[in-house]
Amino acid sequence: MSTPTLVFIGGGNMAHALINGLLSDGTPPDSIIVAEPDAERRERLAANLGIRTRDDNQGAAREADVLILAVKPQVLESVARDLSAIVRQRRPLCLSIAAGVTHTALQQWLGEEVPLVRTMPNTPAMIQAGATGLYASDRVSDEQKDQAERIMRSVGITQWVEDESLMDAVTAVSGSGPAYFFLIMEAMEDAARKMGLPAETAHLLVLQTSLGAARMALENQNDLADLRQSVTSPGGTTERALRSFEQNGLRGIIEQALTAARDRSVELSKTTGKH
Repeated sequence: MSTPTLVFIGGGNMAHALINGLLSDGTPPDSIIVAEPDAERRERLAANLGIRTRDDNQGAAREADVLILAVKPQVLESVARDLSAIVRQRRPLCLSIAAGVTHTALQQWLGEEVPLVRTMPNTPAMIQAGATGLYASDRVSDEQKDQAERIMRSVGITQWVEDESLMDAVTAVSGSGPAYFFLIMEAMEDAARKMGLPAETAHLLVLQTSLGAARMALENQNDLADLRQSVTSPGGTTERALRSFEQNGLRGIIEQALTAARDRSVELSKTTGKH
């Protein structure tokens, strides 16, 4: 069975991360094409990754078995409409990694009959530690869904949602989520320094503690509440801190923040997607 040709429209950071992941998974470099208008970026991609590059979207799309739309949401409509005739003729599997652009809008721009998967990766994909939500309509076959999942799994975990409206919740939880943890780590660092720890010590302790907690959660069969209780001794320091979090409404603050992010994602989808 021949290796499918993967064509990226756009050679930015997320495309670069996906290509790195695919190459690490054993995808042949000559099966990947990037269409990128910036000559310097094209040269860098070709030199560093050994892939093929093109300076025109249409020429690249004509070779696509899988077409990955990796351009900014603001220009996606014009790019998609420019490719629609080729896409309708070739019928490649199309993946969008543009935040906030709905499946409905993409189908209108590309063609209703085109197999299309909408994805929402997050920035840790840059280090192959990402989390990606995916949505596909009924016209996408199981084989194509597997293909889309293999591509996105090259940079981390993947999770499908059955209802596209849940992609706004995915955006709120994992798409925006890394920034929440950076804020919490930043606040912990600030508090540690105020308690007298040197800045470097505070920084390293917070980062390693965050990493260790995440690894324990990933590698343990127990749920998060059980893990929390397992490291909380009655009457101890951890219990005192957790009680303070609860008394100050931490759960409510987090719920309000994620709801606000979800609602903003809905607003942006309506604006960017124009539907």
